[in-house]
Amino acid sequence: MTFQEQIQQGIPAELPQPKPFETQINHAPKRKEILNDQEKKLALKNALRYFEPKFHAELLPEFKKELEDYGRIYMYRFRPDYEMKARPISDYPGKSEQAKAIMLMIQNNLDYAVAQHPHELITYGGNGAVFQNWAQYLLTMKYLSEMHDEQTLVMYSGHPMGLFPSHKDAPRVVVTNGMVIPNYSKPDDWEKFNALGVSQYGQMTAGSYMYIGPQGIVHGTTITVLNAFRKINKNPKGGLFVTSGLGGMSGAQPKAGNIAGCITVCAEVNPKIAKIRHEQKWIDEIHENLDQLFERVKKAKENNETVSLAFLGNVVEVWEKFAEENLKIDIGSDQTSLHNPWAGGYYPVGQSFEESNKMMAENPELFKEKVQESLRKHAAAINRHTSKGTYFFDYGNAFLLEASRAGADVMAENPTLGREFKYPSYVQDIMGPMCFDYGFGPFRWVCTSGKPEDLKKTDDIACEILEEMKKNSPAEIQQQMADNIQWIKGAQENKLVVGSQARILYADAEGRMKIAEAFNMAIKKGEIGPVVLGRDHHDVSGTDSPYRETSNIYDGSRFTADMAIHNVIGDSFRGATWVSIHNGGGVGWGEVINGGFGMLLDGSEDADRRLKSMLFWDVNNGISRRSWARNEGAIFAIKRAMEAEPNLKVTLPNLVDEGLF
Repeated sequence: MTFQEQIQQGIPAELPQPKPFETQINHAPKRKEILNDQEKKLALKNALRYFEPKFHAELLPEFKKELEDYGRIYMYRFRPDYEMKARPISDYPGKSEQAKAIMLMIQNNLDYAVAQHPHELITYGGNGAVFQNWAQYLLTMKYLSEMHDEQTLVMYSGHPMGLFPSHKDAPRVVVTNGMVIPNYSKPDDWEKFNALGVSQYGQMTAGSYMYIGPQGIVHGTTITVLNAFRKINKNPKGGLFVTSGLGGMSGAQPKAGNIAGCITVCAEVNPKIAKIRHEQKWIDEIHENLDQLFERVKKAKENNETVSLAFLGNVVEVWEKFAEENLKIDIGSDQTSLHNPWAGGYYPVGQSFEESNKMMAENPELFKEKVQESLRKHAAAINRHTSKGTYFFDYGNAFLLEASRAGADVMAENPTLGREFKYPSYVQDIMGPMCFDYGFGPFRWVCTSGKPEDLKKTDDIACEILEEMKKNSPAEIQQQMADNIQWIKGAQENKLVVGSQARILYADAEGRMKIAEAFNMAIKKGEIGPVVLGRDHHDVSGTDSPYRETSNIYDGSRFTADMAIHNVIGDSFRGATWVSIHNGGGVGWGEVINGGFGMLLDGSEDADRRLKSMLFWDVNNGISRRSWARNEGAIFAIKRAMEAEPNLKVTLPNLVDEGLF
């Protein structure tokens, strides 16, 4: 069968042969056993409902073994034989270009070079899933190959509920992930519902088909690192940045450090991930010996090098070693997946990667104790460095939150509303006041032709527009414009593409609309192929996350989720090609609600109309909320937006004289 025929068949009419477990692939850790006997039976019934009854007797023992061995039913047998990668949009079967674009994005999320655990359909973050099992993937791709532009595919946490009649301006796909009742949103609830096959954790851009590999976070991390050095009035050259995590998102850190120009030490316990990042040239060197690492860093500091060094081991050892040797760390952070602390997101110091994985599955309570003990040591070592001048920030992975729950010394001496911890979230100090409040966030696009030359043309278009906009930009956003121009000019030489021909830059609403409009015109003229627009949910208005995206909102509303819900509703009727809303992306199940979108530009007048309507709302919804919270930059930005658009009328806050109190 051809690739197109395999897509169109969906779940095969005859059972494919079982597939061997490929040990060279980076697999998800075994999930802990959480179902009782009745629930295991229910999980098996739930899995078997995808298949005709004549296959149940053969599949039942196989799925039962998967549940026992891995804690989940992945249906490995049904993994397709074709290569998993984003193909040119013309390679996909179907009646709808929009649906073909979504198929391309789904496959990109599962590309072996992109996905963290591709055989378990997990893109990044340890549990950020595109689907729960391979039957869902096959059925979804079949539906997309059949649908036309007056239908909408409805996705329930990876399960394709079906195609429903709609209209051409409705989204082609509506995605929800993990939208459970609030009282059932604890980590063990995710374990149970996911094992039952009824819910999943979509992370931010995994379950919404908008992940573009580590590049997606490199730009934001570069901005963060540059501004962290600016905060301590130090040139990054020869400066030392210490952090940990080389997974899907955290793997961006060493590349960002190189772009910023500093020395980066990034610890990682998983040798397979470290090897992948080294092969992809996202890190320069791998070290396994602490003494050798220390000597290498000393040499790099003496020579003012720009270099990224991975330490294959636990980051706690690095912090402790550098403290003992009195080695100055300029800026520090952590980006292990502490939103997922008990299932592979963070590994305790003092035991091997293999020992930890075994304990995680067989003795989860002891594993939790070890993780919390490690977090206390981790925080204590960081405190030793910050007492000597290190600038430490939480990189939004719930490090400070989980460390506080473990009893670590991370709480502020005089906590204020929204500033409970002794160290800030990077959003509180950098991204919030400098970017999000002004409407700057991670705008991204994918060239669906798959041609590198199309990506180069879009880079040139974006750069030209930003340089023209900068000439007339107010002083308040000149630095943001300059950083973005520098980024896009260096995007090609930094070799950021992994998987699809994609790019990201931080742009405000005006920039996003102008760039998108220019892309659409270039497509209309035949200069480039169709382009998918999107963004990370880590943006101005897509996400309500009290310890990250909305952590610099101090009016008491940071635990509300009205903004994210309104964002996805508004995008839906303003022309998004697909929309998604998730529980748990980025910082943990039950800790955040985030929404995202994708939009296909095809050179049409319809696309031009939709992009102007949707992108304006997608950004200004968030600026309005931030303005109402009395954020100075957002008040400036929304007043400027109202001057530019007469139909925009936003309620502004009246500021209260503190002296009255």
